[in-house]
This record gives sequence, C-alpha cells and structure tokens, in this order.
Amino acid sequence: MLPKFAPPRSFHAELKRRTTAYFAATGTAPTGNGALLRKAILLVGSLVALYTHLVFFTPPLGWALAECVLLGGVLAGIGFNVMHDGAHGSFSRHHWLNRCAAFTLNVCGGSVYMWEAKHNGIHHMYTNIAGLDDDLDIRPWMRLTPDQPHHRAHRFQHLYFWFFYGLLYISWIFITDYQKYFTRRIGPVALRPMSRPDHLIFWGFKLLNLVLYVGLPVYCVGWGGWALGFGLTGAVAGFVLSIVFQLAHTVEQAAFPVPAADTRQLADEWAIHQLRTTANFATHNRVISWLVGGLNFQVEHHLFPKISHVHYPALSRIIRQTCQEFDLPYQEYPRMRTAVASHVALLRQLGRARPQPALVA
Repeated sequence: MLPKFAPPRSFHAELKRRTTAYFAATGTAPTGNGALLRKAILLVGSLVALYTHLVFFTPPLGWALAECVLLGGVLAGIGFNVMHDGAHGSFSRHHWLNRCAAFTLNVCGGSVYMWEAKHNGIHHMYTNIAGLDDDLDIRPWMRLTPDQPHHRAHRFQHLYFWFFYGLLYISWIFITDYQKYFTRRIGPVALRPMSRPDHLIFWGFKLLNLVLYVGLPVYCVGWGGWALGFGLTGAVAGFVLSIVFQLAHTVEQAAFPVPAADTRQLADEWAIHQLRTTANFATHNRVISWLVGGLNFQVEHHLFPKISHVHYPALSRIIRQTCQEFDLPYQEYPRMRTAVASHVALLRQLGRARPQPALVA
C-alpha cells in the first residue's frame, strides 16, 4: 500500500497563485528559452565531436584520457540540462522538442521510459521515503536512510562512496534498466504496461548503444583502449550525476519521513513534504547553476517540476518569501563544498548508527 499525504493546506495553493502571477507579469513561458536551446546544441555537439575524435582519430594516450574525462562531464551535462527538462516536459513549449530532448537519454545509453517511471513518477512523489524512492537504494553497499539495514562495512561508506557513485552510469545502462524491464517493477511499484512501440524503442536503442559504445570503439581502438576509455568516461559521468542528485536529498538538513504503519499516512501534505526532504546548494554560483542545469535549485524543481530550470533563480525568491510567511523550512547550503561536507557527514552518521525503530513522520 502506497503512502498517503496529509490533506493540502493553503501553502501550495498560494505558491501556485504567486508563480502563475509571476509568469503573467513577465510575459514569459514556464518552459525553456533560446539560451537553453543553444546550450543543448553546444552540449550535444560536444558529445559528437569528442566521440568522433576518440573513436576514429585515436589521439595519444594522455590526450585521450583527458577527452574521456571531458566526455563523462558532457554526458552528465546533457542529462542535467537537456534530458531532465525534456523528460519533465519543460524544455520547450513544443511537445516534439521535449521528446527529442528526453530521448537524448536513449542515445546516451539509458531508457527514458524507465527514467520517467522512476524519476517523474516515484522520486518526485515519494521523495526520501525508504523502500519507494529508488534513488536511495544502493543496498547492500551503502546505507542512505535510517530505515535501511546496517552492515559493518557501512562504517567506512563516507570514505568509499565515490567508488559506487562512479559505477552509476555503467550499472544504469547495462544492468538496472534491464532489471526494471524484465521484472516490470521499480521496487514495490509496478510499471505501467509497455506498448509495442515502447518495447521496440527500448531494444532498438539498447542495440544501438552496444554498437556505438562497445562494438565500434572496440573495432577501432581494441579491447584495452575501449575498456580504459569507457571505464573512465562512465566513472566520471556516474560520479557527477550521483553527487549532484545526492546533494539534494541525502544531507543533514533533509528529512526521511516514515508513514504510519497502520494507515500509511504521512504527516505533511505533498508540497511541505518536498520542502522537508529537499535542499538547495550554491544557488548564487552561476557557473555551477549553468553546468548542473539548475539542479542546485532542487526545492524549486521539486515544487514545480514542469517549469524549466532557467526560471528557478526567479522562482526561488517567490518560494523563499512564501515559506517565510507560512513558517516553513527553505533548506539551502550556501556553497557546494558545504553541501558535500554535509552529505559526507550524513554518510558517516548513518554508517556508525545501528538501525533504530521507525518513527512516524
């Protein structure tokens, strides 16, 4: 039985009213703009250029390794800036352009079908609820919530987390997408039935990925060169993707609500639940905001996932003011390094603590 949120209060309604008024007053659409489209072209073009140079021109080893690191960062950047908005329908006012942006994930090795079910459908609804939010599940290797089982090795997870974060991209495209496909589930939640086109798209792109990221590189540079290059690229992409998403929810300020055992009722309405389980970081750093596609504004994103990240700096002022008036938390770390320190501190705390009896949120 899935958890139930408390009845909505006036907070969310007022927040939506003020946000609607902002877009009406400024005359802007809540979707992306020309600057976002230009960034998308730059990132996708960089991906094509780096891939072509690495596979077909075989640069010297040192140069190739540097390009692999950059390629991993570009893959993550496409995920943050292009795919993420596209999958939420906020990249453009045109549906076809949103689908093109979302399908960059399929080209990069993943499945947008599985992503939308896992991220849009589950993570954004049941944020930080153990057993439902798949982003918290790195078991048995790591313990990310107080309700997950504790193992002795977790005492060192604040030292070795980088290794498992680096595996995210490779395990995603080669393992977890297939697990979801064959089990038809994401944790306890059943996937909606896939249509014939859904199946064809899933297997067609997975076959294309094997050709692009395994077969062709192995043919051009050999098994050793491919393994080194792909491993390094995947590790960089995986770590960058992991750390940015973890800084939003697995930090000391964030809550891990537990529904009542008998009724499955949560203490807060959905919008307040998002405030308590989410934190921003480095929102005044324009370079970080540009690189991570506004995902350092996670409070804004979780409250308004269908609004493009290009509007988050303006929305943050509205949300911060509304939270203050309603005496609700607006959680934020001023710098990225303080958020990383908080994440590491939480990993250390969860690694040392024995499981405690679950408390109702």
